Amino acid sequence: MSEAHLAARRQQILDAARACFLRNGFHQTSMQDVIREARLSVGAVYRYFPSKNDLITALAEQVVGEVVAVFTALGAQDPPPPLAEVMQRAVDVITPETGPDGRFRLALHVWSESLRDPALAEFVAGIYGRLRTIVIALARRARDHGELPPDSDPEAVGVVLLGMMPGYALQRILTGGPEPDVFKAGLRTLLARPAG
Repeated sequence: MSEAHLAARRQQILDAARACFLRNGFHQTSMQDVIREARLSVGAVYRYFPSKNDLITALAEQVVGEVVAVFTALGAQDPPPPLAEVMQRAVDVITPETGPDGRFRLALHVWSESLRDPALAEFVAGIYGRLRTIVIALARRARDHGELPPDSDPEAVGVVLLGMMPGYALQRILTGGPEPDVFKAGLRTLLARPAG
């Protein structure tokens, strides 16, 4: 089989898993449910994903991969874009994933399950560690280019900026708001360059 066919089959299974997890929750979904939803044989599904945890981590990696790609691309620009712009781009990636079929809704299941499952907890910690490193590097570049005060701590700034993104996603999932433009306006205000 071609690489394109294998990738399409893998995505078909992930789409089926996402639909099942969103409809029934992580614990109420079995591998048999995913197999039925995907309309594939047992062997075809297990060939790609031996367990539910493999499915959920693959789905989480897709979302994180998009956020990492945005942050990495912005971090490579010279001069670096303002932190407000970086965070607004993250909002653009996150917003569609908080809707009814969004992958960030699965994050609630992953976070909950990671409290009980050491392997999943390690995976989640790795994801957040990777994102934290990137955002801290962006904060360091912002300090080095005069956007932040010279004595600011890039690690402190980075961990706060990273914390804003799950907070935004959680608000949208649980309450339906805020609207992206409102959140972006708040980011611009908080991250405005100091006068002078």
